[in-house]
Amino acid sequence: MLLTILYIIGITAEAMTGAISAGKRKMDWFGVMFVASVAAIGGGTARDMILGHYPVGWIKHPEYIIITCAAGVFTTLIAPWVARNQRLFIALDSIGLVVFSIIGSRVAMDMHLPAIICVIAAIVTGIFGGLFRDLICRQPPLVLHKELYASVALFSSSLYLLLHWYGIEETIAVIATLIAGFSLRIIALKFSWSLPVFHFEQEQTEQQKDTKKK
Repeated sequence: MLLTILYIIGITAEAMTGAISAGKRKMDWFGVMFVASVAAIGGGTARDMILGHYPVGWIKHPEYIIITCAAGVFTTLIAPWVARNQRLFIALDSIGLVVFSIIGSRVAMDMHLPAIICVIAAIVTGIFGGLFRDLICRQPPLVLHKELYASVALFSSSLYLLLHWYGIEETIAVIATLIAGFSLRIIALKFSWSLPVFHFEQEQTEQQKDTKKK
């Protein structure tokens, strides 16, 4: 029950941020609803398709599509308020990321898949919605360029699996993972933590330089 409530909060927040991205690209209401839904439930859909876990989440629970579409359209009416309250949505997004990670792990665990696959399922669930949103809106995928995001999904999934390994009761494992994953995400944002960046620019060959000079 707790995970379900937090999941609905998470997909609503993701849908609203997706709608804002669509608005920046001047999309119509269909585009807004599409991007909002992709941002919110795209990760879970990708996970289910990769794992062969059917029916896909939003087909089993069509109310999730209604929630994301409604959140997207509603955002068009309160866009200035959403923009002014970025911190709130960062917090909700962080909760959603950890919840998505736990759910992704749980789905793979219920299919009796190896631990490494459970972690991958968590990462896919947590980040692919944002990836799809950014690709559709033709902007660099933020989850791969800036703050810790996929790393938080990896950490949350690993902690959740570890707690299960030691026989910790489900509710306690979920709450502990939520607190730890959320704290890591917020602290990483506050102190601008990020993974090392690989930056490569190919040097021009002497022949290319000579050609340009000519």
